[in-house]
Amino acid sequence: MDQPPLDLVPIWTLVLGLSVFFYVLLDGFDLGVGMLYGLMGDARARALMMNSIAPIWDGNETWLVLGSIGLLAAFPLAFAIIIPAVYFPILVMLLALIFRGLSFEFRFKDAEHRTLWDHAFCYGSTLATFSQGVVLGAFIQGFQTDGRQFTGSALDCLTPFSLVTGLALLFGYGLLGAGWLIIKTEGALQEWARRQGRRCLVGVMIAVGVVSLWTPLVDPDIFERWFSWPNVALLAPVPLVTLALALFVWRALHGNAEAAPFAGALGLFVMAYLGITISLWPMIVPHRFTLWQAAASPSSQTFLLLGTLFLLPVILLYTGWSYWVFRGKVRADIGYH
Repeated sequence: MDQPPLDLVPIWTLVLGLSVFFYVLLDGFDLGVGMLYGLMGDARARALMMNSIAPIWDGNETWLVLGSIGLLAAFPLAFAIIIPAVYFPILVMLLALIFRGLSFEFRFKDAEHRTLWDHAFCYGSTLATFSQGVVLGAFIQGFQTDGRQFTGSALDCLTPFSLVTGLALLFGYGLLGAGWLIIKTEGALQEWARRQGRRCLVGVMIAVGVVSLWTPLVDPDIFERWFSWPNVALLAPVPLVTLALALFVWRALHGNAEAAPFAGALGLFVMAYLGITISLWPMIVPHRFTLWQAAASPSSQTFLLLGTLFLLPVILLYTGWSYWVFRGKVRADIGYH
């Protein structure tokens, strides 16, 4: 009797989920610093802000590449539907990330046009973040399909819901960025980051409330999952923990703790990620295809997983090493050159 093939879909789901999660957390704070950069008028403080992320920003984007390749390799049907549906915001995001990356190089080497590169750094970070939020909103809402093909237009992703999720992510990344600056800076800049963090936290909680109430209205199955009995009791800890974390971050931003605001902001993202997972599981093309329906053949998954399991520890090691090497406070006399 033939043995059924090993089900690799849960493993690939974990790899893809971790890739997206690490990208949001790690690239999220440096995009947040980029957005806050535009609100700071002092040139010396701006240089410190850029120096705080200069050694590690490009490594953070490794997770974006890994997640994209993982989606293509392990879930080709999902890739074929999702990418055409969100092609426009992804294009804007990639262009914004390119200009943002160029600003790191040219700001220090092209002093004559430094103002231009400052704008590229700030607006590139903002556009990239907003585009990612639009992609997330479009993903939650789902896509127009006919069988296994996307049949909508490239602008279907621009809906009121996706625009709200775009704004929500701006506040979320801003909060992460403020938390990072609190860890990496001191004195007046650190106090400024605390003030910006409090403003971003208010925006985050308003946005979380709006999106959390709006998401169950997107699809009856999501509404049923959250508000039917006994699910409403079993899932009650999710919003309660989120509120507790928000209170924790608010108090930390008013105190002297340095790591707590960033850790609390990470916790808020974990809860948001968990909420989305609860709403959509096990769909990878929301309201159309499950993870198993969209997965590649078992032989393809096995072949690709061998390389991925070798590559993943390498990425984790050099990411951890880079953060360890560049730990501590950033100073004006040690920076990106």
